[in-house]
Amino acid sequence: MLLPTLTALVLTQAPPLTSTSEQSGWTRTGRYAEAEGLCRAFPKAFPGKARCDTLGLSPEGRPLVALVVSQDGTLTADAARRKQRPVVFFQGGIHAGEIDGKDAGYWLLRDALQGKALPGVLKGVTAVFVPVFNLDGHERFTPNHRPNQVGPEEMGFRTTAQNLNLNRDYAKVDAPEMALLLKYLNAWDPLVYVDLHVTDGAKFEPDVSVSLEPQKSGPPALQALGTKLTEELLTGLTAQGHQPLRFYPSFIQDDDPTSGFAYGVPPPRFSHGFWSIHHRFGVLVETHSWKTHAQRVKATRDVMEGLLRLVARDGAALQAAVKAEDQKATSGQVREVVLGWENTEKRETLQFKGYAYERTPSDVSGQPWIRYDDTKPQTWTVPYAPDVKPSLRVTLPTGGYVVSAAHAAWVAPRLAVHGITFQRLARAVPAAKVESFRTQDFQFRAQSSEGHQGLVAKGGWKPDTQDVPAGSLYVPVAQKNVQLVAHLFEPSGPDSFLAWGFFNAHFEQKEYIEDYVVEPFARELLAKDAGVKAAFQERLKDPAFAKDPRARLRFFAERHPAWDERLGLYPVYRVASALK
Repeated sequence: MLLPTLTALVLTQAPPLTSTSEQSGWTRTGRYAEAEGLCRAFPKAFPGKARCDTLGLSPEGRPLVALVVSQDGTLTADAARRKQRPVVFFQGGIHAGEIDGKDAGYWLLRDALQGKALPGVLKGVTAVFVPVFNLDGHERFTPNHRPNQVGPEEMGFRTTAQNLNLNRDYAKVDAPEMALLLKYLNAWDPLVYVDLHVTDGAKFEPDVSVSLEPQKSGPPALQALGTKLTEELLTGLTAQGHQPLRFYPSFIQDDDPTSGFAYGVPPPRFSHGFWSIHHRFGVLVETHSWKTHAQRVKATRDVMEGLLRLVARDGAALQAAVKAEDQKATSGQVREVVLGWENTEKRETLQFKGYAYERTPSDVSGQPWIRYDDTKPQTWTVPYAPDVKPSLRVTLPTGGYVVSAAHAAWVAPRLAVHGITFQRLARAVPAAKVESFRTQDFQFRAQSSEGHQGLVAKGGWKPDTQDVPAGSLYVPVAQKNVQLVAHLFEPSGPDSFLAWGFFNAHFEQKEYIEDYVVEPFARELLAKDAGVKAAFQERLKDPAFAKDPRARLRFFAERHPAWDERLGLYPVYRVASALK
């Protein structure tokens, strides 16, 4: 009887709004019921200064909650818009084993509302905090997850109950949780969106990295502001005793420190890449997994605190720059979008604080095996690629994109979640002048990713005439989300619907012609068409083609009147103006 009594006594004496993590000296983290309970307790403890929103239910029926905090009562998205209030949106637990953000956020926001931190800051900025995004994964709770991470004693899992990685889902929106979050995120339209993680990977001394865009990508005006924001944040973190990095510390070659590091700009499947193409500021925070949970939570709190201070101070300038970019987009001035980035040839020598290590052949795996000695700090002299350049640009249509009615049922909800403007065509448009993308040069990816078999299709847009059915969707490019529109519909984009495999059926042959029908047709065609004969003779110079009976017959089958002329036709068109 004594142990339950003592436990109850400790809990009743615990300070209000104190998490399991804080009560345990940062060795444990609480279950999701605690995170939800804290969210609902804040408005009671701080009436008029805190609000707990429920975004919806996870696939396993748990409520996804968000805490909104403002010292002057600006607690709704509409109120923030009316006041032109800058909003900073923090998110924890997208990978639920990386749970520092949940514990740091509640700690900081409680202290701020109690007057122990951020004096006056929350009068000029509203903080929105999702403590756990992947809540079903959070409750897959064991001490065995993330063996490359020091604490807490038990933690959740990386993926959702549907085994989806939410930080690969921003563009395609497969997960119900993602649909809930994006609807809420777009309603708030935060100036800064901060995703709180813990690294995987090597052992070294730096304890936190902050990757922020626009800084080396995006509009020049926002790059300058993003660079300033990063510089001042890192300066503040250094003064607090941290060793912050401005890039994600992943070796260019796995387990080889000598390969060095490279700055990267992510595609929009990732949180901060996704928000940065909205010409707002996306921030990826990664504490170092080999630091203790206590150290990591403190580092996360300090990053959050620093960002809130800077946005409260510079919010007007940041918002003015964002508004200017919005106006360019909605007026149709954005004519080109960058869909991919790569490092330039520039290399710097980086003095990086690591540890002594040995890298020797392994008799188990047959590959090099690295062993760190974290009792021996060591400065590594390694290469660093600091700059990026566009690797893929596309010129936009003057009007927009048309999605065939056959796909409207699944495309439209995703566009709505993204806040993308579109219209349904009330009537059919026969023989519409469009640009179409048609190719036989495509390849399905060998391995599925996030439940999708991806597709790489090469080719270009060409003038065409197509019948457009009623119910098709018209998506104009003259809108705030123009960059996301291009990423979703340009076939070459790494996170386009086509690249993720949503349109794979259109690149699969469904109708066939028997060989005994093709054989006489081939002879007839060779006899009467000198151009076809010359093309066939040219193809025969390729030994692989010459030795492949199926390829030789397909050459002629593709020229038969019965061949499916829509095979390889992407059911999304580009148009110069809205169809009527």
